[in-house]
Amino acid sequence: MLGRLALLCALPWLASPALALTVYKYVDANGVVTYTDQKVKGAQVFTFNDQMVENIDSQVRLETRKHAAGETLVVRNDLFAPVDVELVLADAQNVAGLPDKPIRWIVGPRSEMRLASLAPRDRSQPMRYTPRLKHALGDPRLLPKPYRYPLPWVGGPFRQTQGANGQYSHFTPKGRYAVDIAMPVGTPIVAARGGVVVKVENEQTGRGTNPSGNFVRVLHDDGTMSVYLHLERGSVSVREGQLVKVGQQIARSGNTGNSTGPHLHFVVQRNVGLAVESIPFEFAQAVSSMPNFAQGGD
Repeated sequence: MLGRLALLCALPWLASPALALTVYKYVDANGVVTYTDQKVKGAQVFTFNDQMVENIDSQVRLETRKHAAGETLVVRNDLFAPVDVELVLADAQNVAGLPDKPIRWIVGPRSEMRLASLAPRDRSQPMRYTPRLKHALGDPRLLPKPYRYPLPWVGGPFRQTQGANGQYSHFTPKGRYAVDIAMPVGTPIVAARGGVVVKVENEQTGRGTNPSGNFVRVLHDDGTMSVYLHLERGSVSVREGQLVKVGQQIARSGNTGNSTGPHLHFVVQRNVGLAVESIPFEFAQAVSSMPNFAQGGD
């Protein structure tokens, strides 16, 4: 573990925007995994995918409720966060009450909303239409408030191995302003800001099927969300819907998902309009500074 941690710390070039990055992965005779920009015998190109897989389709869904007059379309939100939705009804035939533009709404946490009531123009013929629902976590009408984030871990000091706009993996809208902090597996991870836990993943082992590994997403009162990724399996100690306070332990750091070594991936996001994207933020102290004793570090 320490060898992989040292390796991660030794790769600050991964975040350099000046380099065209091709990363190779190989395993030596002793079983040590190495990542490098040098092509060596037996090495394979390593493709890094740091995109979150956060499927909420089963928790935000469109329901069709039939009645004597026709049908009512209702969107149901089972999440502990508001959801931005847009409904388009395409390829409509024999439909009365059809909206002339997409239906857009903010559906509150753990609630449902009627989006449309439809009826057949000719009752002797069936209605035909294709519903297309888009959705994104959060309320885009809320604006971020100034906030400097305490370091979301206990211990250290540790080293930032990739920052905002790093071309290795921090170049997508969801992760553009994220930071990666190398730290040993099992480091206590604490909430850097109070809010309600919206989503957690706690059962992934190793690389698994989710590039994010195990994670915790916390919604704040200004609509922003902080996300803690690559957590140790079984270490998440909070549940969806739970309120957390600044400094409260929520998990332990790990090396799960598409990770080159033990580290915490921390990002702040908001809904910018049917899309969740990362936004700039500041820590209240330097990452490499002494532990945050105000949060119980030692």
